[in-house]
This record gives sequence, C-alpha cells and structure tokens, in this order.
Amino acid sequence: MMMIVCQTPRLVIRRFSHQDAEFIVKLLNEPSFIENITDKGVRSVADAIEYLNAGPIMSYKTHGFGLYAVELIENNMLIGMCGLLKRPELTLPDIGYAYLPAFWRKGYAKEAVNAVLEYAQQQLKIDKIAAVTSLNNISSIGLLESIGFKQLKTMQLYENEPKCRYFELLSKI
Repeated sequence: MMMIVCQTPRLVIRRFSHQDAEFIVKLLNEPSFIENITDKGVRSVADAIEYLNAGPIMSYKTHGFGLYAVELIENNMLIGMCGLLKRPELTLPDIGYAYLPAFWRKGYAKEAVNAVLEYAQQQLKIDKIAAVTSLNNISSIGLLESIGFKQLKTMQLYENEPKCRYFELLSKI
C-alpha cells in the first residue's frame, strides 16, 4: 500500500517501497549523487532493496519519518527523493533531497522541501531542522538559503569524507 506523506500541486511525496528499487539504483548511481552526496555502493536491485530496508524503511519504523519518494502527479513518474534523516552525528533531524538531473531547475526540489518542512512542523511537531551540503554544491546551498536556512558552520560529518556545510532552519510556527 502506497503511503502518501504530503502533496503539492505538482508532486506526490510518499514512503518508499521495494517496488522503487530500480529507481533507487538509477538515482544513487547518478554522477551528481555520488559527487554531492556519496557513493552508497548500490549497484543492483538487491542492493537497492537492502538500502531501502536499512535506510528509509527502517527510519519510518524508528523515527516516524525518513527519505520519501517524489513523484510527478501528472504521470506518476518518480523524479527524486526528499525527506528527513536522523543521523547519530547530528542532534537535529536534517532535510535531504536528490533528483535525477532531467528534473533540476524546474522548482521541484524547492516545492518538495517546503512540503516536507511543513509536514515536519505541523504533523511531526519538529521545531528545528538542519541541513548539510557538500562545500561546493551551489544549487543546494542556494535552495536552502532561499527557504530560510542559515549556514552555521562547516564540519566533518563522517570520518574520511570531506567537510560539509551545516545549516539550521528555526521553526516557522
């Protein structure tokens, strides 16, 4: 059963399921995903199911939120992911998103981020949300700043990975 988290005029934001495994393989192997986020090592449908089980699906059970599938309403096409993560390295939940390059610069990321933030604040009662980006991900930095996120510092989130920018958004409530 498909669980819709929120909708916008153009997008359905829903929980991931195993049926999304082929899309996950495609998205996580995009050069832009590997460059700006990380190489998750997901190379097959079996890897993608493992990623979904250990990542988004586990997060839904553990935290009540996670990364969600983002689909176009007009044709049910999966175009990316957007949602909340709860990393042990950060005290606050953080917003995360990634889209296939064909869907960049069309306003979908901002639309989905705003919808997920509204859901987080109104339904989940989360009053502070963080975000992290790679140092040189200019598009993502611009998106976060346009919504009201403020960069507070640069930090090393994970050992053996480059530093990243750390942002916070205070509640809009």
